[in-house]
Amino acid sequence: MTEWDIKKLQILRTLRDRGTVTATAEALLMTPSAVSQQLTNLAKQLGVRLLEAQGRRVRLTDAAHLVLRHAEVVFAQLERADAELDGYLRGEAGQVRVAAFSTSVPALVVPAVRQLRTAHPGLDVRIREAEAAEAYELLAAGEVDLALSLAAHAPAVNDPKFSRVPLLADPLDVALPAGHPHADAPGLRLADLAAEPWIFGGSGPWSEITTAACEAAGFVPEQAHSASGWTAILAMVEAGMGVALVPRMAAAERRTGVVMRVLAADQPRRHVVAAVRRGAEGGPAVARVLAALRQAAAQRETVQQN
Repeated sequence: MTEWDIKKLQILRTLRDRGTVTATAEALLMTPSAVSQQLTNLAKQLGVRLLEAQGRRVRLTDAAHLVLRHAEVVFAQLERADAELDGYLRGEAGQVRVAAFSTSVPALVVPAVRQLRTAHPGLDVRIREAEAAEAYELLAAGEVDLALSLAAHAPAVNDPKFSRVPLLADPLDVALPAGHPHADAPGLRLADLAAEPWIFGGSGPWSEITTAACEAAGFVPEQAHSASGWTAILAMVEAGMGVALVPRMAAAERRTGVVMRVLAADQPRRHVVAAVRRGAEGGPAVARVLAALRQAAAQRETVQQN
C-alpha cells in the first residue's frame, strides 16, 4: 500500500491554495527549500510527478489534483476527529456505560440521560439493568464505567478499588390494599402493622431491607408471600394478600387498588449510591454523568419533600 504522509499532503494543499513555493513557505513558517524538499519526497513516496515548471513558477500536475481530491476527504475526516477528540477531552463526547438497579433506571438514570442529551448531545450513555452484586462485578471487570446500587450492598467506603458517590435517601412507604383498616388511619407507624402478613423477596437486598426496617420498629415480619418484582408485589397487595414496604422511587408501579401510606415516624430509607473505579471520577465524561445523576437525585428529593 502507498505510504501517505499527512504533513506533506498539507504542504501540497497549501501550495495549491497559495500558488507559489515562497508563499507556501511563509504560510507554513518553513523555508522555500524545505517546502521543495518535502514535495519532492512526497512525489517519490507516491510514485507520481506532482509539480511541473511553468516559467519561474511551478504548477500542480493532474496527478497532484487527483491526490488532493482524495486528501480533502481525509482532511475533513481528521477535522471531525479533532472536534470529537476535543469534545471527549472536555467530557462532551464519548461513551459511558452504566449498570443500574431496576427502580433507579426510570427514577434517576433516564432523567439524567435526558439532561445530558440536551446539554452534551455527543455524550453516549449506555444503560444495563443489573442488581447490586452483578453491577459491581461488571464495574470491577471493566464492562461498565459506573454502577448504581444501594449503600447497604455497595463496596465499603474504604475499598481501594472503588469511589462511592452518595445520591439519594429514598423513603420507604407502606403499600396497603384499599379499604384496609389502616388505609386512612392518622399517625401510622410501622409497628402498627406488626400482625399483618407481609410480602417481600425470599432473599437478596429487598428481603434484608424489609426485615431490617421491621426489626428496627420492634417486630419480625411474617412473610406470607415472596416476590421480587414490584408488579407482582403490588398486585398481591391489591388483592388483599398482605402489605409491603415500597420505595418511593417505584411510584410508577402503583396500582389503583393500592393505598400508599407515608409513615408518621421511624420511616425507613434506602440510600442510593453511585460507584466508579477509583480515579475514574476525574474523567470528564464520567464526571458529567455523575453530575447529571446528582442533579436528578436532588430534583427527586425536592419533589418528595413538597
